Amino acid sequence: MPPARNLRTRGTMNENDENGPSTRLTRAKAAALTTDAPAANGALKKPLQTKKAATGTNGTQRKRAALGDVSNVGKADNGETKDAKKATSKTGLTSKATMQSGGVQKLSRSNLSRTALGAKDNNVKKSATEAKRPGSGSGMGSAMKRTSSQKSLQEKTIQQEEPPRKKVDIEKVVEKQTEAVSVKENVKAGTQTGELEKPQDFVADLDTEDLDDPLMAAEYVVEIFDYLRELEMETLPNPDYIDHQPDLEWKMRGILVDWLIEVHTRFRLLPETLFLAVNIIDRFLSAEVVALDRLQLVGVAAMFIASKYEEVLSPHVANFSHVADETFSDKEILDAERHILATLEYNMSYPNPMNFLRRISKADNYDIQTRTLGKYLMEISLLDHRFLGYPQSQIGAAAMYLARLILDRGPWDATLAHYAGYTEEEIDEVFRLMVDYLHRPVCHEAFFKKYASKKFLKASIMTRQWAKKYHHLYIDSALTEPYNSIKDNE
Repeated sequence: MPPARNLRTRGTMNENDENGPSTRLTRAKAAALTTDAPAANGALKKPLQTKKAATGTNGTQRKRAALGDVSNVGKADNGETKDAKKATSKTGLTSKATMQSGGVQKLSRSNLSRTALGAKDNNVKKSATEAKRPGSGSGMGSAMKRTSSQKSLQEKTIQQEEPPRKKVDIEKVVEKQTEAVSVKENVKAGTQTGELEKPQDFVADLDTEDLDDPLMAAEYVVEIFDYLRELEMETLPNPDYIDHQPDLEWKMRGILVDWLIEVHTRFRLLPETLFLAVNIIDRFLSAEVVALDRLQLVGVAAMFIASKYEEVLSPHVANFSHVADETFSDKEILDAERHILATLEYNMSYPNPMNFLRRISKADNYDIQTRTLGKYLMEISLLDHRFLGYPQSQIGAAAMYLARLILDRGPWDATLAHYAGYTEEEIDEVFRLMVDYLHRPVCHEAFFKKYASKKFLKASIMTRQWAKKYHHLYIDSALTEPYNSIKDNE
């Protein structure tokens, strides 16, 4: 059995045993340790001290670079210290002597700031007060020079800070002002001298804007219409062909054309088809003598030929036989077709007046009301035999002229006269014939009913109401006497 261990020897291993050997830490030893530790580690642990101005060995204040260091500036309080740090960080590289003296530093892009401007303002105030003091002439001059140089420097810095205006904007404003002044001067000069150019004398180039559209054929449109004006003289019928037609009269021709207008409306054909059909009838009657019972056959065959020439899908010959109440068989219509084409030598080169109407309507800015009234007035030339001796271009120009007059669309200016090819004096005769027809009582019912619908803007009603009011301004008795005598003989 091992000997019992002494409690004292066991206590040497116990850290909490107060009666232990010399390894026990007493209060005296702890106090000694606390006093000796700072002495040994004094270089490492020092109490917090306030910053003092750095001085040299000889007691003078040492100069330091001012980049982020304000220890050499006298501190009033913590708020001023923070402001000084912000100011130094904004002003950039400045020496301590400059900050203390407050002199004006040469400005550049690197050190341009509000602080520099503030310092300059102070100097400007100082120089202004110095300039007020009485002194020698040289002192006053130097002070004035100094203030003027500082003001110019201040203006330069303000101009650098403000965003400059664009030169282009300034030039535009100046140009607008000069243009307005020049326009006013020209107007005044024109009104005084009477040499101001009238807008009616100016001819607008309307074909240039269609150069990019291949369907308009703007490169050849002038030559095309010159060629059409040559053709219309070749395709004119004899205006007096009724003299060698023993069985026919002008009234019968008017009845036939009025019936063809009704057939044309029922089949919904193009306007060009109707004009071509009437031209075929007149040209054929100018060359051949036709009996009264065959006049309707000539009209049906002419409409059949025109529909084949103008329409994309022409009606069948049986349809024309049907609208004629089966008076003529299909074979008779086809035989009449061959006979008419042989008489006319298959010459279908008829310049349609619708082409001239569209050409003039371009100068009229394609006004739908004017064009609708123009179509109605042009179709008058189909019913009234007095228009047979006039070319189709002149009839189209007169129709547009009268339509614009009824709708009060302004004068017949140079642009309209250029694209129509006729002046007011040249279309005056045809224009008066149209007004005379409108003033007379309605004698073609199908024609009047067609254009009395809302689809055609009630053109027949509107034009006749206008003619009742203003016909006396354009029609004289000499114009209506020949027509009245013909009507009385009928």
